[in-house]
Amino acid sequence: MGASAQVAKDTIFFDGVCNLCNGAINFVIDRDERKKYQFAPLQSEAADKHLPDEFKSLNTIVLLTKEGRLYKKSRAALEISKYIGGLWFLLYGFVIVPRFIRDGVYDFIATNRYKWFGKRDTCRMPSPELKERFLESS
Repeated sequence: MGASAQVAKDTIFFDGVCNLCNGAINFVIDRDERKKYQFAPLQSEAADKHLPDEFKSLNTIVLLTKEGRLYKKSRAALEISKYIGGLWFLLYGFVIVPRFIRDGVYDFIATNRYKWFGKRDTCRMPSPELKERFLESS
């Protein structure tokens, strides 16, 4: 396993062509009033630079904390929910559900997400006002 490169802010890596994933990122952006998170597509050079190979699957969301901890799938989603404001932190309580069950549900949705929600031809490009929230490759 390669070591992950350090990031300045907690970073959410996501499938940049997945409509469901892009909707989830918009959801986080809208609720992340403290701007705790920055974002990068899994298809980006930033992901190549910061993530070990086993975390680069397009069937998952990855959270890389500024302390260097890596989370994927349901655990990443639960960790993210703790800090996005409102009552969403309550979702973190699902961490008590065994991971094989949480990730089983996650994998079922991930496997069908393109069929259910569609797919873009290219990765998401942030708007000028959101550009600062996206991790650059350099």
